[in-house]
Amino acid sequence: MNGKLYLSTVGKVLDWARAQSLWYISAGTSCCSNELLATLGCRYDLERFGCLPQVDPRQSDLLIITGAISYKAAPYLKQLYDSMLAPKLVLAVGSCANCGGPFAPDVSYSVVPGADRVIPVDVYIPGCPPRPEAIMNGLIALQERLRGTERAATKNK
Repeated sequence: MNGKLYLSTVGKVLDWARAQSLWYISAGTSCCSNELLATLGCRYDLERFGCLPQVDPRQSDLLIITGAISYKAAPYLKQLYDSMLAPKLVLAVGSCANCGGPFAPDVSYSVVPGADRVIPVDVYIPGCPPRPEAIMNGLIALQERLRGTERAATKNK
């Protein structure tokens, strides 16, 4: 290393490694799933951020919820979240996952008013449907949160 000495704690190295390797599983039910698929494509390429899709929830540490959650699907979403190994993170994408969207409880009796009523959510991404840039911005915010460096605009003063 050219005579340089790098000092760090093991915790910071592990936080950096966790932030750079977010393996995710997606629970998509609506049109926001199409935007997530567009984000996976070659134009935006989430793999350069270390985000790899997984099939088994025991191999993933990030759950991406896209779309409305019905009361019938809520126990299955909770079961999917519980089957993930700790530390687990949740990203709610779109208005339907955040607050029910156009299917809010005052309009529809069968939609949960937000994913946070079922499982804890770490980062919310607004939009109906959100642009791929917004999804990438949410993932970058999640990575910064894992590293312990938050943006100046999001810090509590």
